[in-house]
Amino acid sequence: MPPKLKTTLIWIVAIFLVYAIVTSPDRAADLVRALWDMITGAFASFGQFFAGLTE
Repeated sequence: MPPKLKTTLIWIVAIFLVYAIVTSPDRAADLVRALWDMITGAFASFGQFFAGLTE
């Protein structure tokens, strides 16, 4: 991917994220909470898996 195109796409995504947060902060907060729950759940599952391997 050309560097100029990559930079342009990053700016477009950043501007969209700022717009989404400003226009609907409650929905954006819910999305961040859901994403955080998915990430922590994945790490907990990995932990349980590796703990099960060591038993």
